[in-house]
Amino acid sequence: MEEIRQNRRPHCLVLVFPTQGHVNPMLQLSKRLNYKGVRVTLVASRFLCNTLQFKSTSIALESISDGFDDGGIATAGSDKAYIDRFWDVGPKTFEELLQRLTSSGNSIDCVVYDSFIPWALEVTKKFGIMGAVFFTQSCAVNSIYYHVYHGNLKIPVTDDKSEILLPALPPLAFSDLPSFLNVLGLYPGFTDMVVNQFSNIEKVDWVLCNSFYELEPQVADWQSKIFPLKTIGPTIPSKFLDRRFKDDNAYGFSFYKEEDEACMKWLNNKPAGSVVYVSFGSLVVLDSDQMEEIAWGLNDSGSYFLWVVRDPEKPKLPKDFLDMSQNKQGLVVTWCPQLQVLNHEAVGCFVTHCGWNSTLEAVSLGVPMVAVPQWTDQPTDAKYIKDVWKMGVKAEADEKGIVRREKLKKCIQEVMQSERGKEMKRNAIKWKTLAATACDEGGSTDKNIDDFVASFAPTLNGGSKTRC
Repeated sequence: MEEIRQNRRPHCLVLVFPTQGHVNPMLQLSKRLNYKGVRVTLVASRFLCNTLQFKSTSIALESISDGFDDGGIATAGSDKAYIDRFWDVGPKTFEELLQRLTSSGNSIDCVVYDSFIPWALEVTKKFGIMGAVFFTQSCAVNSIYYHVYHGNLKIPVTDDKSEILLPALPPLAFSDLPSFLNVLGLYPGFTDMVVNQFSNIEKVDWVLCNSFYELEPQVADWQSKIFPLKTIGPTIPSKFLDRRFKDDNAYGFSFYKEEDEACMKWLNNKPAGSVVYVSFGSLVVLDSDQMEEIAWGLNDSGSYFLWVVRDPEKPKLPKDFLDMSQNKQGLVVTWCPQLQVLNHEAVGCFVTHCGWNSTLEAVSLGVPMVAVPQWTDQPTDAKYIKDVWKMGVKAEADEKGIVRREKLKKCIQEVMQSERGKEMKRNAIKWKTLAATACDEGGSTDKNIDDFVASFAPTLNGGSKTRC
């Protein structure tokens, strides 16, 4: 019996927060752990498990309740109502899952949980299991929230004149801060959630962050002195990074139906570097004025464009815009395979909301960006894109919060046509190379994952003692 126990594969549970931007990076980490010899079970809400297709033969799937089993987060009524209910129901059903798995001989060596749900650590420790928190946002954004939690930065931040100076971060303007810190009344539930990610971090065994060391070395080093940090990103499929795992060519988990054939056929007929790709992700909702300004800014830019506009957003497009642009200068689709699009030689620029997943994908594929941040962590990501990594520009909004067509046009032309744009492209290629190197064998991310695995599965080969 002892020999069987010693020879079994170590088992890790990965508990996700049920939104696309959180599921995808945690699923990619699960794949990396699986490649290292760890047996992985992904744990998601019942609604997510019942309604979405999960394409994996190597990762098991289990569910817990968030209190909205029939409709998920969209039926909660408000962010606060969802969080309150999830915090009430989730810990109970997660504890029931751990009890069922462990009592049936399904030993669990580690639980990796999304930082948005810190109660998962309290449940995990009841069973004497190692706990690792996974931060799906950047080290810089996490650091800002950490300072808010400890009272070093008071919210709401109202002084829009002075620079904000925090350890290991560049000087930040008011407009560079995550939106939750200065528009407090709009999203009270989410504001509390992002700040309280640090409520029990002193009890955690590991802190995992979806970044790579070379991208944020100063803040990663600073955080490593505060808690046991491991940068384990970028968490995108191996095909687009180190190419070590031939079957890892897509996330395999999507809320939307992608228009693969139409997108790729259209791109295949365009010259190299001639297309502006535009997407604001799965959650951002733009008003009609902003949609109109973007539409005509793209039309006036002189470049081809591929624009993702979700079905609920299409009525906001200007009258006659599609007739004028569709299939000539531009193509508008409801969703697309973003990694394949960014990887296409025809794409020369990415107009993005600067969500962290989209930002990491552009970094990993070497695509310069026009930053049009909207909310949450996006303004801080935009600051790094423009001023730290120098691989893009920011399209500044006017006093009404709208990026006007002339501003967008000039930003696109700067990236696509100017000498400075060529420098941005060179920088983008530099970061692409560093991202792939970090994930390749012996790179900073690869070593960090080895170290993490070795901490709960010391019998597996490849564990490194080097910490980045």
